[in-house]
Amino acid sequence: MTPPPTDPAPGGLPDRSAGSPAVTSAPPSPPRTAPGRTGGATRALVLATAGFGINFWAWALVAPLAPDLREQLGLSVVEQSVLVALPVLVGSVGRIPVGALTDRFGGRLMFPVISLATAVPVLALAWADSYPLLLVVGFVLGIGGTAFAIGMPVLAGWYPPARRGAAFGIYGIGMGGTAVATFTTVPLSDALGEDAPFLIVAAALAGYAALAWLLLRDGPARTATSGSVLRASREVLRLPVTWYLSLLYAVGFGGFVAFSVYLPAYLGNAYDLAAADAGARTAGFVLVAIIARPLGGWLSDRFHPSDVLVTAFAVAAVLAVVTAFTPPLLPLGTIAFLGLAACLGGAAGGVFAFVGRLAPADRVGAVTGVVGAAGGLGGFLPPLIMGGVYAMENSYAIGLMLLSDIALAAAVFTWLRLGRRAG
Repeated sequence: MTPPPTDPAPGGLPDRSAGSPAVTSAPPSPPRTAPGRTGGATRALVLATAGFGINFWAWALVAPLAPDLREQLGLSVVEQSVLVALPVLVGSVGRIPVGALTDRFGGRLMFPVISLATAVPVLALAWADSYPLLLVVGFVLGIGGTAFAIGMPVLAGWYPPARRGAAFGIYGIGMGGTAVATFTTVPLSDALGEDAPFLIVAAALAGYAALAWLLLRDGPARTATSGSVLRASREVLRLPVTWYLSLLYAVGFGGFVAFSVYLPAYLGNAYDLAAADAGARTAGFVLVAIIARPLGGWLSDRFHPSDVLVTAFAVAAVLAVVTAFTPPLLPLGTIAFLGLAACLGGAAGGVFAFVGRLAPADRVGAVTGVVGAAGGLGGFLPPLIMGGVYAMENSYAIGLMLLSDIALAAAVFTWLRLGRRAG
């Protein structure tokens, strides 16, 4: 009697030839404590999400202060843009080695180390008074953005693959730390003194580092890696699934980042909204995307990540076409923008549900680092394209239609390469 096909090996793709079941290695011995069945899993999820959020709060401190810094130091628009982009770039690329280091040393060590390392440039912002010095501080501040790659390998040790989508999605709420920075930095500075935001965030980072060291534990299913970070990164880059998920995350999360950055200018130019009104609507866009991320992860566990991704990208493609025609803001435009936020946030949750299913057990951090870096970098190009198109055509339609094409291509790619037979 022919045995039934087995699931594909982690990180690989199924053999789709007829009658050729995928071959997997023998499963590892089960851990002494079943992952996801103890109170330790919930505690790890809460602590990891808190650490992610606090580090992202620190990571995003420069952007709200950029207009004032430009005025105080006489910076050009280009110099201001570089200052804001530098922490984002370092934080995105730095996720690759930090994810590999987490696979090797565990989150209990890496979360405190990264949090304390981030507290140093946060404090330095209080006395940095020149552009060159701010560039150095901003570069080091990028360390805070690497915290994203720590939590998922921690949670992978506590939750089985079938439940990681929801856990990873809830963990993704930590990206709301950037919104906290946006809406609290200037008010805290005005109310308590210009150094107050830096002192408060540095204290939060130090307090979290102590709490994580005392309470956070790596899961019973964790498998520590050996060897160098370079070798670990090289190994995950050989996995096709790493590239596939990086591409999809660049579209999903990169699209969210691009919209959250560029939406205020878009609403101001296309709909003549005041800055405060445009900012409030952008905050709603960000909030919907943050809420949709855990929902996308939960749906991926309930059904399948490919179903979530195909649906999210396909609907996003339709909504992008709607926005390209600049519909009336109430109600159609608002529905379209909030729908885009939900689709992009849900897609981000679906991508990491796939990471939880397909990444090798001892390489979750390394894969997360590469995929996370792709998402961060994916947010750089769209605002430049949108700005260039608007400058040439005095219209955003071409840029939004391009977004629609890319989202549709992502849906087709997911269906063909990562269908239901892939995990």
